[in-house]
Amino acid sequence: MHEHAEWSRPSPGRSGRRADLVLALVLAVASVTTALLYARTGMYPGAAEPWVWAVGLGLTTLPLALRRRSPVPVALAVSAGFFICGQFGVPEVLIINISLFCALYTVGAWERRRTLALWARVGIGTAMMVWLVIGLIVASSSTEAFEGVSRSGIFSAYATYAVIQIITNLLYFGGAYFFGERSWHAARNQALLEARGRELELERQTSAAQAVALDRLSIARELHDVVAHHVSVMGIQAAAARRTLERDPARAATALGVVEESAGTAVDELRRLLLTLRDPAKEATAPTTIGVAHLAELVADAQSSGTPATLIVAGEPRPIPMLVDVALYRVVQEALTNIRKHAGRGAAAEVRLRFGEESVEVEISDDGVRQELSQRSRGSGLGLRGMRERIGAVGGTVFAGRRERGGFLVRAAVPIAPATSASPTAVPLG
Repeated sequence: MHEHAEWSRPSPGRSGRRADLVLALVLAVASVTTALLYARTGMYPGAAEPWVWAVGLGLTTLPLALRRRSPVPVALAVSAGFFICGQFGVPEVLIINISLFCALYTVGAWERRRTLALWARVGIGTAMMVWLVIGLIVASSSTEAFEGVSRSGIFSAYATYAVIQIITNLLYFGGAYFFGERSWHAARNQALLEARGRELELERQTSAAQAVALDRLSIARELHDVVAHHVSVMGIQAAAARRTLERDPARAATALGVVEESAGTAVDELRRLLLTLRDPAKEATAPTTIGVAHLAELVADAQSSGTPATLIVAGEPRPIPMLVDVALYRVVQEALTNIRKHAGRGAAAEVRLRFGEESVEVEISDDGVRQELSQRSRGSGLGLRGMRERIGAVGGTVFAGRRERGGFLVRAAVPIAPATSASPTAVPLG
């Protein structure tokens, strides 16, 4: 019968095999020594021939060198040697009992085929008990065995001796079975714990890598939102200042003032971002100008950079969760930046903020000249990707595409509960 166990105890390795060899040799030498000592006591008249000693003691001890590699065959060999020693009068009791116990224990502790391990121990134990009972019955009718020991009555001295022998052997074989099973289950549980530990460590490493990736993604989004918006304004105004510096110094100075203001704002937002990265607890308490309540400032910045822009608010403004507030603001910021970069000279922008019963929505459109999508999307695409990531993180959706009548449209909608949400942000618009 071929059995596939759910777990197989690994082989003992070189050090384990060396230990088994040493154990077998030590027991072999000890068995010969104790047999000679027993023989000198005269307790075993008519002892077996030396070659019987060699066969019996050799079979009982030497196979233990392979006990963990072939548990069942070793147990059968040791049992055969034990039988030879007992049946043919080899004067040794102590070491052969230790060897048989060790062999039976090893079957329970190391045999991978658990059904075979069960029946091998049951079979050997049953055979030994039958042999013991037969020996007791034969001895009870012998006048030479246990001379002077009373055999009359149910509770005679001999009957008591027989009961003690049976109980002792039951404890002997039961102990070998019990401790072998305990060793097997302990090793299996240890292996399962180690495997679970490796899985948890792998999960921890994976989670840590994911956390790092999410942090990098969040930082990349924030840097893109801050840098792309303000740098695009600075670039446009710097170009305007360069073109008008000689013929209209006042206009150039105004443009440079916008550059200076945008640079200062960018530095402030970068400083706020760095403070948040150093101490996330400050994020909730740090003053911020990021949110739909400040869309008018974004529109004003767009106007000052040369992009005609208007803001329309529909519905009754009400508090919205902070994460939603920031995400919608960043969408408008990125969309206005893209209009300045891609919509073409003279394109006008319109920002619409709608408060619904169960959602809030921003829509940014322009009337820029119709261009091929490949030209309009000449950038890296990180801006649109960041929009979708931000809005998706708060359960919303983003649409971005060309309008039929010309220009480009970005729409972001986020569902919100009708009641006041946790961590609300006031929206004093109007």
